[in-house]
Amino acid sequence: MSKIIGRISEIKILKDALNNNKSELIAVYGRRRVGKTFLIRECYSNNIVFDVTGLLGGNMKDQLQNFSKEILKRTQKTVPIINSWFEMFTVLEKYLDFKKDKKKKVIFIDELPWIATAKSKFLMAFENFWNNYCTKRDDLVVVICGSAASFMVQKIIKNKGGLHNRVSRKIRLLPFNLYETKLFLKSRGINYTNYDTLQMYMAIGGVPHYLDKLQKGLSVSQNIDGLCFSKDGILNEEFKQLYASLFDDSEKHMKIIKSLSASNKGLPRKELIISSGITSGGDFSIKLEELIESGFVSEYTYYQNKKQLTLYRLSDEYSKFYLKFIEKNKNGGEGTWLKLSNAQSYKTWSGFAFETVCLKHVNQIKKALKIEAIYSTNHSWFNDNAQIDLLIDRADNIINVCEIKFYNAAVTIDKKMYLNLKNKIAEFNTEIETKKNVYLTMITTYGVKENEYSIELVQNNIAMDCFFIY
Repeated sequence: MSKIIGRISEIKILKDALNNNKSELIAVYGRRRVGKTFLIRECYSNNIVFDVTGLLGGNMKDQLQNFSKEILKRTQKTVPIINSWFEMFTVLEKYLDFKKDKKKKVIFIDELPWIATAKSKFLMAFENFWNNYCTKRDDLVVVICGSAASFMVQKIIKNKGGLHNRVSRKIRLLPFNLYETKLFLKSRGINYTNYDTLQMYMAIGGVPHYLDKLQKGLSVSQNIDGLCFSKDGILNEEFKQLYASLFDDSEKHMKIIKSLSASNKGLPRKELIISSGITSGGDFSIKLEELIESGFVSEYTYYQNKKQLTLYRLSDEYSKFYLKFIEKNKNGGEGTWLKLSNAQSYKTWSGFAFETVCLKHVNQIKKALKIEAIYSTNHSWFNDNAQIDLLIDRADNIINVCEIKFYNAAVTIDKKMYLNLKNKIAEFNTEIETKKNVYLTMITTYGVKENEYSIELVQNNIAMDCFFIY
């Protein structure tokens, strides 16, 4: 498993399934190119006894032939022409019957949603295979994997039929965090500073496939130009393909994404419905849930759990960057990003992009505050006069009011910022009337310079380096 970067909690889940005395059904899902297949094959390299990947766009006949080919490869025996999934799983069972050693055996079915074509009865046959064969053995781990979030969430995780409550473990694989991103780049000989790694992350996120395309020896600006603004850059046309590959009826998902992209601070549900033009109801709820499950959208509860004020934010860095910069500047070529990053629009975007990164790294923020062992909850808060980026409500009688600032140097709190911060805290104290201590916590790239304003206001001063620690 030395080739796997990070993924510590996911590896633990997979290894735990090998180390017990019962069969396990594991569902793994997440956006494409996030490293699902690589993780499973690397982690289970010594245990896989059957490994098949669905064919994109293949019909039932194609998928059955592909399955047969894998069984032939494993058994060296000719498989007769098979016309149903019930017959196919019977053949797979016969193959597994010969494997009676005590070692755990992994059956890996990748891109399962592509295999389960309409009217093929694949799911029915798979349910029967799991319920009537696998559960009677104690030495099998069946891993089903897919990028199509619509299918994996609705048909597998929330299955109301034969697979209801059968999934024993699930892994929602998300892009790398900054700690993992830094490790990944280092493994490829790219030794960016934390600030440059952060800038790259704010533009393309932590998707391993995207990061793998970065060129050693090029600056951040050069790499972004190559990936995003050259005519052959892989992120030039990735946006539409990304959502179409993951979701049925992806145009509606993209409407939600575009609505959230236009609102830097996020939108409550009612405003999001109006902005996206999608009728309120079950369909909207399903689309929003799928985007959340896939890691594109994040949900931030309002302080004291006022549900109608829960904010939804676009949390996928690439989508935000595409809609803000790439879409209007395609094929700009060399020097495009250097020019764009000197404009005022970049400064505005970078502030909100850094906020998104911070909200994804709240655990690291809590470690920096030395409160990881203290029970706490995270919230948004706003009224007509002020908005708090992140609020951490702690069980030890403290509320951290977090102010997030992206600068290329240490932040100096001047009189204008001082008055703004004082007003924000005053508004919060007046409206909430809390008996807890309210601590202003600055989260910045290079910290806060000490002066009379910072000494008076700031209780905690956190810099970006804390995000690069596990």
